Amino acid sequence: MSDPFVAPRVESIPSPVAVPVAGSGGGGVAVPVAGPAPSPPPALAPASPPPLPVSALRRSCDPAALPFETTATLPPPDEALGQQRALEALAFGASLRHRGYNVFALGSPGLGRHTAVREFLEKRAAAEPTPPDWAYVHDFATPARPRALRLPPGRGRTLKQDVERVVAELQVALPALLEGDDYRARHQALDKQLEKRREQALTELGDRAEKRGVALVRTPAGLMVAPTRGGRVIEPDDFALLPEAEQATIKQALTEVGDELQALLAQAPAWAREHRNQIRDVRHQMTQAVVDHHLAELRARHADLPEVLAHLDRVARELVEDVHGFASAGEADGEPAVAEALRRLFSDGPALGRYGINLIVDHGGNGGAPVVYEDRANLGSLVGRVEYQQRLGALSTDFTQIKAGALHAANGGYLILDVRKVLTQPFAYDELKRALTAGLIRVESVGEMAGFTSTATLQPEPIPLEVKVVLVGEREVYYRLAELDPDFLDLFKIEADFAEDVERGADSQLAYARLLGEIARREGLRPLHRSAVARVIEHGSRLAGDADKLSARVLGLGDLVRESDRFAEVAGRATIAADDVDAALEAAVRRSDRVRSRVVEQIRRGTLLIDTRGARIGCVNGLSVVQLGRFAFGQPTRITARVRPGSGEVIDIEREVELGGPLHSKGVLILSSFLASRFAGQVPFTLAASLVFEQSYGGVEGDSASAAELFALLSAIAEVPLSQALAVTGSVNQHGEVQPIGGVNEKVEGFYDVCRATGLTGDQGVLVPAANVKHLMLRRDVVEAAAAGRFRVFSYATIDEGIALLGGLPAGERDPSGQFPAGSLNARVEARLARFAQAERTQFGPQHRRHRPD
Repeated sequence: MSDPFVAPRVESIPSPVAVPVAGSGGGGVAVPVAGPAPSPPPALAPASPPPLPVSALRRSCDPAALPFETTATLPPPDEALGQQRALEALAFGASLRHRGYNVFALGSPGLGRHTAVREFLEKRAAAEPTPPDWAYVHDFATPARPRALRLPPGRGRTLKQDVERVVAELQVALPALLEGDDYRARHQALDKQLEKRREQALTELGDRAEKRGVALVRTPAGLMVAPTRGGRVIEPDDFALLPEAEQATIKQALTEVGDELQALLAQAPAWAREHRNQIRDVRHQMTQAVVDHHLAELRARHADLPEVLAHLDRVARELVEDVHGFASAGEADGEPAVAEALRRLFSDGPALGRYGINLIVDHGGNGGAPVVYEDRANLGSLVGRVEYQQRLGALSTDFTQIKAGALHAANGGYLILDVRKVLTQPFAYDELKRALTAGLIRVESVGEMAGFTSTATLQPEPIPLEVKVVLVGEREVYYRLAELDPDFLDLFKIEADFAEDVERGADSQLAYARLLGEIARREGLRPLHRSAVARVIEHGSRLAGDADKLSARVLGLGDLVRESDRFAEVAGRATIAADDVDAALEAAVRRSDRVRSRVVEQIRRGTLLIDTRGARIGCVNGLSVVQLGRFAFGQPTRITARVRPGSGEVIDIEREVELGGPLHSKGVLILSSFLASRFAGQVPFTLAASLVFEQSYGGVEGDSASAAELFALLSAIAEVPLSQALAVTGSVNQHGEVQPIGGVNEKVEGFYDVCRATGLTGDQGVLVPAANVKHLMLRRDVVEAAAAGRFRVFSYATIDEGIALLGGLPAGERDPSGQFPAGSLNARVEARLARFAQAERTQFGPQHRRHRPD
């Protein structure tokens, strides 16, 4: 169709102020309503084509044809309504585990894509294997690079609990070990051994010195050597009285014994170091025994996990080393200080956390593969993050602050993301692509990726990624990404295209009823009587814009059921009836139609100049659709044309003032081509014409008024008045064939509302393209007016058919000699154009004849 149904032509709403009330608006020559209009010879009077039968204006649903009384007896639907093609694509994408076969679920909002995708994947995932748990542990060799542990599903929680229990036990056992009698006794024995060694060495040195007349004397300043005689120390005064030879001998002995004493004292640090090593060995042996004892059960429970056993070995070694380190800090103050130092070790959260398990993905108790929908979809929620804590005025972190993202949670299963939310978050889309391409999840912060921070942080070991990502978004986003991102189609090879509607038939109507019943059951609403279901089915065709289809927009149906349930509650009914659905639909229109009512009022009062009676030359009522949020309504617009001799140019005033869009300008150019090809074969095309949407103060887009514009041009050229009781919609091609347009129901109803406000005469109606008849699902009041003969809807397939209806003249076809029938509209057009050409020749002469376009 020329106009997409999902985005019908929208006209700006005229301002209610500063609009001229009087005057014809420059729309050609007015023909009085009561006066006689020009008429063709009686032989050319066409037979007036009948309006469409009432049955063609709305396809009703007979409640008696529905095989149930209420939806309470209907089973839930087997799958999403009308989405078999999309679900087949989704199933195919989910079955391929090769890299790049991710899925993009595309379609318009309101189709229930998120719900349909999630329900389908949850059913599929329930039968698939459960993926492993994932945990991070401290890497004692490189603390800035925590290690990732892959664990069988459910084992992560068990391991975490076991490690926490063992560490809690060691918090008590290790300090108690260093305060116990066994450790004290062994420590004291080593102390006595050291002391005995010292004393024995001093005794041996003293014996040797005594034989040489030297004694070792203990003083507050330490050990000293002194001369002796007869077992008594010689005083300095007495030593001075000795013969010089004897003094020299004694001094020699003092020097030699003093050197031996210095050598003995120099060995003391080595003995102390050896003593400490012996104590450390004892502490190591006893600590290792305690740690091994407490880890023995843990090792046995996880003996089938080599990576866990290797980590437990590293934990055991590090625990023993930590005990040495903290115990050494307290050795100077004695053994009680050593135990106190160990208590500080095990009471310090960060220090204690080094031995723990940071379980980031836990599938314990889950059956099947995970299905995760991430609503936020920012960088941290996708790939995880590293959090920080403030300690002593500074920020710090460790592996326990690593938090999982949606990719971690969905790893081994399915991840559903809204593409718009991913694209609007910084770095989220790029990081998602990088993870899918590399098959790895790397935890990084926005600051790191942007280079905004130089703070030291962790670099966790990447985790292998095996996930099926389903992006949900609109078609425009899908095609835009496919055009602009060279990686997109390589990563999302499967497109699941959700249909806007479904063919209307007995099966689909029953599926519709099952869907309505499921909505009511799920939300605790009243069941729907079959008469109410029939009303909703008719409304579904109305939403689809096609009498032979039903809308697949399940979100809109849910709103209608909820609102109808409220009216049933007020009426005191146990089931939702047809009257409740009608009341809900009328209330929804009532909430939204203030602007429409104001437009109709302006036309009724003459502020907006629309005639619904009489006839005018070069003037026709065109129809447009105004979309305000979820509410759309039709609005008539006067289209006028003026003609004169010229160079064959049709001036689009909307385009000249930059109010006309490209599609509208295209339609006007097609009019020029049609006129030139039909009428410029015999004489030069010397027409100058102008077209305008009267009282249009906003942009004009779409070509659904091109037929109406052509009618106005033909009327102005032939000087044949057009009926103002009829409005026209339709697009025309270069051959004069009328093409279907969008919003046909709203357009017909919009002109009906104006005619009802100004007074229905029975002559009023709308011309719609013949190809749009199958799309008619008019309001009941419009159908009732047509059935009573107060309003009419005509269909036309060609411009000739339409002009005959509007002008009361047959268009006429060329005879074998190439002439139109005398008195036909086409003959009048051709004669007028010939007069224009003659006027041009008379004014400029043959040598100045203007170029006629082909």
